[in-house]
Amino acid sequence: MTLIPVPTTAIIVVAGGSGTRLGAAAPKAFVGIDEHSVLRHALERVFAAQAAQVIVVAPADHEGDAETELLAAAGDRRDLGRVVTGGETRQQSVAAGLAALWGDITTVLVHDAARALTPATQIDEVARAVTADAGVIPALPVIDTIKRVDALEVVAAVDRSELAAAQTPQGFPRALLEAAYAAASESGVEYTDDAALFAAAGHPVRHIAGSELAFKITRPGDLARARQLLDAGAEPAPAILAPRVGIGTDVHAFGGEGNLWLAGLEWPGEQPLSGHSDGDAVAHAMVDALLGAAGLGDIGEHFGTSHPEYAGAHAEVFLARTAQLLTEAGFTIGNVSVQFQAARPRFSARRAEAERTLSAALGGAAVAVTATTTDGLGFTGRSEGISVTAVALIYPR
Repeated sequence: MTLIPVPTTAIIVVAGGSGTRLGAAAPKAFVGIDEHSVLRHALERVFAAQAAQVIVVAPADHEGDAETELLAAAGDRRDLGRVVTGGETRQQSVAAGLAALWGDITTVLVHDAARALTPATQIDEVARAVTADAGVIPALPVIDTIKRVDALEVVAAVDRSELAAAQTPQGFPRALLEAAYAAASESGVEYTDDAALFAAAGHPVRHIAGSELAFKITRPGDLARARQLLDAGAEPAPAILAPRVGIGTDVHAFGGEGNLWLAGLEWPGEQPLSGHSDGDAVAHAMVDALLGAAGLGDIGEHFGTSHPEYAGAHAEVFLARTAQLLTEAGFTIGNVSVQFQAARPRFSARRAEAERTLSAALGGAAVAVTATTTDGLGFTGRSEGISVTAVALIYPR
């Protein structure tokens, strides 16, 4: 018997859709895509992700069917799975899932079974991106032209740059999600998704890049699309696409006026670095590492002196644009590790703040920053400047 460590992440799989818009006689999760149901395909991908407690919320009178699909998909992880009965609304169903969480769980992902082809890699990325105070959703940019209408009349265009199409799983810190659900239950308000409920309780929600495979099976055309993708080989295990690694370096001399900007933070009283923008060598090395991993050139090509709009720009501008470039090129950021060499500033007290700032600029990707001195050796030891090396890991989608 294989012993599986008790996980700290749980995935609540909501399987309560009626199937009316599919024209199906059974609940949507139990409609066949091929020889397997929508729920079976969703669970195969859930169990292909990192080990987690898996709670399937099934419609009343379909708990046995859900148990059968759960056991078939789980393999040797069957001890991690459980079926509970849902409520009359999606919100009540998720609440039933929350009530079944193990005591060790600290991160909760809520996933729609109808997004049956969601890659296991997306599930893992959402789980990694959740922080103690913020939720995370995967999302895709809106590519269609969006219009605001009134009956048959087109009223106005909507700026699609401000829009994103939300997907699942949506991830949250457990304690805050449970408190948000308690508040929603007391208020009687029904929300369109868990991110909206979580945000209504006053908590931030961030987004990471979603996947085209994570579409929702709602209408017959969606079911046909899922069947075509499975015929083409959309397998439950993560796609065998090698991750890519990039290395970035940057060096800036001290000089100029104002305060130092480094690792996305302002350092009052510290000597600034010279540069075309704010001289933030940490952010610049990160940009080069990410662009290099994706084969998209370097920082000079995208942000150099030929781009005067970036003069004086800070880290969040560079990193957000870099993350957008990688998303457009079909990549997801795994993590970025950075080390800088400098005699000053004293970094350890602001490490967590810097990592949060840089991570937020990249849409929630994990960022780790370390600092070291050179024991007085070289230009960094003489406090003439700062040297930075960054390593980035990205994944093709």
